[in-house]
Amino acid sequence: MDSSSPTPPTDASKSGRPKVAARSTGNLTLDDVSKLAGVSPITVSRALNHPELVASETLAAIRRVVTETGYVPNLLAGGLASNRSRLVAAIIPTLGNAMFIDTMQPLNDMLAQQDYRLVLGLSGFPRADEDELLKGMLSRRPDALVLTGVRHSSSTRLRLRAARIPIVEIWDLTPEPLDLVVGFSHVRVGGAAALHLYGKGYRRFASVCAHDERARVRHAAFVNTLGEHGINLESMHEVQTPTTVRMGRESFARVFNEGSRPEVIFCSSDVLAHGLLAEAQSRGLKVPDDVAVMGFADLDFAAYTFPALTTVHVDRGAIGRMAGEMLLARLDGKIIESPVVDVGFHIVDRASA
Repeated sequence: MDSSSPTPPTDASKSGRPKVAARSTGNLTLDDVSKLAGVSPITVSRALNHPELVASETLAAIRRVVTETGYVPNLLAGGLASNRSRLVAAIIPTLGNAMFIDTMQPLNDMLAQQDYRLVLGLSGFPRADEDELLKGMLSRRPDALVLTGVRHSSSTRLRLRAARIPIVEIWDLTPEPLDLVVGFSHVRVGGAAALHLYGKGYRRFASVCAHDERARVRHAAFVNTLGEHGINLESMHEVQTPTTVRMGRESFARVFNEGSRPEVIFCSSDVLAHGLLAEAQSRGLKVPDDVAVMGFADLDFAAYTFPALTTVHVDRGAIGRMAGEMLLARLDGKIIESPVVDVGFHIVDRASA
């Protein structure tokens, strides 16, 4: 072919549409999109942020370029002018516990309604990495923070005060929150569980408790309340977190292998309690006639174990929704008249105890 021969027209040039590269190198910019679409950068910006102001044909061309190049708007660049990142960072211990997942989903849904994005960080058990994790989170300049629990190191508190952004602590209560708090009293949960079981006539108690600060608070209140009635635990076992059904089975085996014969066992989670039920039945024991079991959290499966599990109900979704509502109000410049929200709890009395 003669080198001077014209290049055959492509399908894109025939249609009058801008030709888009199959794969871009480096980070595609708004200027790149404007060149490919044959419009000005400000028109691209307007199409992305206020499409109703752009002519339909121009909007279609820009959207085609965005789709075919995989362009993602640089929200950080836009945030420099508005001083908003549109990010809310949340630190939770683990994704291996349905309690926290059931809280994060409603929180995410609330924030998404106002175009905020939830970014999760996992602190683990115990929260030895919270300070470093928080430092990394804050370096991304989130507009707000969600923290699990109300106990933080002095260095963490200093860093949080310096951030000067809305903060909500969840899954616990304190009369003096860092900013906002949505949760319930673990002390009252432990005491209420003890009184409920004592009121049903049980007098020989054991417990299985996770190695977690909130579980330990509930357990301490449980033990103290029993002590007020002249009762000491016959056996207590602590397990690592996140808890599993296997841990529950193994804990039950240890209780009975050491010779303890409690009438009832209080567990720091429904997952552990589920394991206890399984192990008791594998040994031919009847629940609650031979041994009763009580859990905590009222997870989705608790009503469907055999027998159905007696437990403590906490509205996990409400914690997430209320935390989201309060943060959005603060981000909108509104005053929160009640910065401490107690979602409460109640005991669900089922067949296992």
